[in-house]
Amino acid sequence: MLKDKTALVTGSTSGIGLGIAKALARQGANIVLNGFGDVDGARQQIEALGVPVFYHGADMSHPAEIEDLMRAAAERFGRVDILVNNAGIQHVAPVEEFPPERWDAIIAINLCSAFHTIRLALPAMKAANWGRIINVASVHGLVASAQKSAYVAAKHGLVGLTKVVALETATTGVTCNAICPGWVLTPLVQKQVDAKAAALGISNEEATRLLLAEKQPSMQFTTPEELGELAVFFCSPAANNVRGVAWNMDGGWTAQ
Repeated sequence: MLKDKTALVTGSTSGIGLGIAKALARQGANIVLNGFGDVDGARQQIEALGVPVFYHGADMSHPAEIEDLMRAAAERFGRVDILVNNAGIQHVAPVEEFPPERWDAIIAINLCSAFHTIRLALPAMKAANWGRIINVASVHGLVASAQKSAYVAAKHGLVGLTKVVALETATTGVTCNAICPGWVLTPLVQKQVDAKAAALGISNEEATRLLLAEKQPSMQFTTPEELGELAVFFCSPAANNVRGVAWNMDGGWTAQ
């Protein structure tokens, strides 16, 4: 379905971003990877799906590096047809104890980076009269949790940005939507499970149940693969008039 299209996925060397990149690659899209960690492993997983892959290590907190990423992607593949803003970081603390530098970093990576990639991707998308912008927000773009002030503020902002871009592109072939996952078993969440197990002296299985029971009625994690298939749907003809939605995949979290 996506042969000859190019998808750029930020924060795509592991977790949700890699899951989405693999799902788009299975549909034939060229993939631009971005992120840190096991870059070679991520690249090999995409290459195994038989599509061209390009990696750029832009730090998404720096606008100049984001501009270089977008320029390099366009030089390699012509233009970015599908933009998935997934890069994100987290810090947990009460507001009065929240380090200002962590606030600034979370807002920069989780929100400002999406503004920069979108503004740079839109001209070519509009010229082609086709584009898909998918912002990976969170249930925390819809509801809040204590001690996550910067993350919740950034994700609420990302949902708002999604709606604005959707309105500004409403009469074009470009769509903009947000995905709002609940708990997803990524390496980041696994660390939280491990920490809970260690702190309470319980097994990982018990810690997992406790974590899910706090928020997610289904008592099961959403998977990167499921989120990837939702991204594929947003890129399909069936989603041509899906615009400005914040689509939660959260096991019932926000239904409560």
